[in-house]
Amino acid sequence: MGSDEPVISGLAGRYATAIFELAQDSKSIPALEKDFKTIKALIAESPDLYRLVKAPVFSRDEQKKGMDAILRRIEAAPLTVQFVLTLAAKRRLFILTDIIRGFELLVAKMRGETDAQVTSARPLTDSQVAELKSILKAKLSRDVRLDAKVDPSLLGGLIVKVGSRMIDSSLRTKLEGLRAAMRGQ
Repeated sequence: MGSDEPVISGLAGRYATAIFELAQDSKSIPALEKDFKTIKALIAESPDLYRLVKAPVFSRDEQKKGMDAILRRIEAAPLTVQFVLTLAAKRRLFILTDIIRGFELLVAKMRGETDAQVTSARPLTDSQVAELKSILKAKLSRDVRLDAKVDPSLLGGLIVKVGSRMIDSSLRTKLEGLRAAMRGQ
């Protein structure tokens, strides 16, 4: 990975590497990628699921039962089920979202892609997303996967973060810079 690409380390990194290698060996990367994307979205959308995964107040059995029900509902692949339930049995569910992020980074690296976080004042249209991907691909010489967020407090423009690099065209940032310069006069 390049120096400006984030690396998931520690326990989450070891689990991410292990599940990535298992998925590679069993040719299950697309299935795990789909399952993990769904699980990540469910955790982000559901405060109850977030608590089940993150809070230490739930017993091992409660976590296993809860996750098993969710995995059945999303019809997760056998490897996903086995992995997530193993995490629950080992009381490691609290790092599941970090593991998923690490897995996504490993998959992106394998495909020669990089991730970019984009924050805009309003949701981007499909054509704007396509144009932004094209611009970033030209600038970075690799395919880019966008993680788009909306922040209505932005006055205009975009904030794009690739690894630890900020590519900022935010009007607010420019205005704040102008204000600071004017105060200095």
